[in-house]
Amino acid sequence: MSARQRNARRSAPRRAPAWLPRLHWRAVLAIAGALALAAVAVTGLVGLLDQPIERVTLTGRLQRVSPLAVERVVRADLHGAGLVRVDLDRIVHDLEILPWVDRAAVQRSWPRGLAVEITEQVAVARWNDAGLLNARGELFVSDARFVPPELPQLLGPAGSEHEVAARYLTMQGRLTEQGLRLVSLSLDARGAWHLALDDGVSVRLGRLQPDERFERFMLAAAKLVHARAGDIAYVDMRYGNGFAVGWKGAPPKPAAAGGNAHPNG
Repeated sequence: MSARQRNARRSAPRRAPAWLPRLHWRAVLAIAGALALAAVAVTGLVGLLDQPIERVTLTGRLQRVSPLAVERVVRADLHGAGLVRVDLDRIVHDLEILPWVDRAAVQRSWPRGLAVEITEQVAVARWNDAGLLNARGELFVSDARFVPPELPQLLGPAGSEHEVAARYLTMQGRLTEQGLRLVSLSLDARGAWHLALDDGVSVRLGRLQPDERFERFMLAAAKLVHARAGDIAYVDMRYGNGFAVGWKGAPPKPAAAGGNAHPNG
């Protein structure tokens, strides 16, 4: 094949493969028209379903959360949107900011309503002066107007809420097995732990190995406290292998052999 023939073959227009279907221009127009009609139909359907929101249905066992506050948040987040275009995630977010709201769920309620379900926070402990903690150790109210006095008192530096609450829940379960009840647990600025029982006995765990010292209290001293709580002022677990008992009206004396002469940590 000569060079001229090769160049002519290269410059010749390529034909589409025989197996490739050929679309007639009328078919193309028909497809485009069908798509346009479908888009119009979808737009019309959305417009038909996107009705104004006229009612808000609220469910949940509410004691602290005001239904009026919930409705105000919902109405403020509508921004004129109908039932289809309303931003449900935004409403949930803003509802969960309200005091005493733990979780919120919002659903469309056809044809013109929203269904809102609120789960309130459950306070399991007081925190410092006027705070309230839930079972997850979260401080959900820092300046409560009313603090239930029957709740246990937890104390600690800012940011230690979860740690103190988790340790309280663990200790309370163990103490209940021995017929004791924990009414106060504190963590001071130095990192020392202190327990107060409902019979007036306090337990000093100190800074070092608080979990191990608490286990030692449960094994060696809990039964003594349960039996003679009226005579005991405190139990000091900061000794190496033993503990000291502070008897009411008497100086403290080591109550178990093998401990250091003085408490440590």
